[in-house]
This record gives sequence, C-alpha cells and structure tokens, in this order.
Amino acid sequence: MTMNVTHHISDAVMAAYATGSLSQAFSLVVATHVSMCDDCRAALEAHEAAGGVVLDGIGETALTGNLRARVMAALDDPAERFDMEAPAIDAFDVYPAPVAQALRGQGPKWKRLGGGVRQCILSADNEGSARLLYIPAGRPVPEHTHGGLELTLVLQGGFSDATGHFGVGDVEQADGDLEHIPTADEGVDCICLAATDAPLRFHGLVPRILQPFFAI
Repeated sequence: MTMNVTHHISDAVMAAYATGSLSQAFSLVVATHVSMCDDCRAALEAHEAAGGVVLDGIGETALTGNLRARVMAALDDPAERFDMEAPAIDAFDVYPAPVAQALRGQGPKWKRLGGGVRQCILSADNEGSARLLYIPAGRPVPEHTHGGLELTLVLQGGFSDATGHFGVGDVEQADGDLEHIPTADEGVDCICLAATDAPLRFHGLVPRILQPFFAI
C-alpha cells in the first residue's frame, strides 16, 4: 500500500525502531506507517544498513556463562512466547497488515468514549499502549496535551489541529509541548492508530473524570 504521505516518522523514532529499542506500541505504529509510505520504507532500510555496517566493525566478544545460559533458556521457552509459526494475516478493510495482525484478522471491538468517539485497545503494558480511535466526521477530540510521546497514524479520513492537516498515511508526533484539539474532517469518519507511553492530559473536567475508566 503506497500513497501521498506528507507527515513522516521522525529520524530518531525510526532509528530506535531499526535497532529494536522501540516499545511494542510505538513499533506497531512505525511498522504500519512503513507499510504505507515508500519514503519511510527507504529510510528504514538505510538505518538497518547503517546498523549492519556498525555491527560488522565490532570485534568478537566472548559470552559469559551466565549470558549463554540465559540465551539458551530463552530459546527453549514455550512456543507461545516466541510464536514463530503464527500465520501472517493480510490487510483488510482500512487496516494494513500490521494492524490486521494485531486484530488477529477480526474487526475492531469498539468501546464508546462519548461524543461518538470510540476506541479499540490493541496492546497495553508498562511501556505504553496502542489503540484504534474512531472519530465521527467533523467531531473534535477534547482539548488535551501529553504526558509523554504520542504517535497518531491516520488510516481513514483525516483530522486537523494547530499543527496542520493529517490525511491517510500521515503520522503526527506529539509531546507535552503540544496542546491541541484534533478535529476529524467533514464527510468521512476518521480512524487512527495511536500509541502513547503516558496518559493524556485533558483540560475539561468530564474527560479527566472519565479518563481512568477508558485507560487513555
């Protein structure tokens, strides 16, 4: 899937993804965006090639007995931990293959957040969470800022905020410096894939009260 993308993954986030140091939630957003964007696919390949050159220049280091034992134990872990036989799931509807895989080939199980906005949590752990967001056409998300990093990738429709317009394939990278009210485009409901590593900070009283119940 390729398209005209104007907002891309930052170089720092792409480098972290290439080295395997990005959390599961953010990795899902990057993998999905890369599947939609030729430029970022090329950037990822460049980072991986650079990493290969660095590794080639590193001399051999002997493994300690403890490290060797841990590696061998990990290889012997049950298949559910290292599911190398999991069948690939193709893209469906507006969901590229990485999201389709996270959904296990099933449609999203939406939960209402209010105002017509819905979400489907795909993953959550102590490093962050990834979710699908459904925002009705023309509707805003309550004003908020961020406690950490947020990556939001548009899968359908689009939205606008103080930083500009984001269409299908575009990624908005937000942090605590951005205070915004993302508003879905008119005409087509907006579906986004969003990942965060800290709770959002809402300004309105009602969103703040409901926030713990919705794990946002």
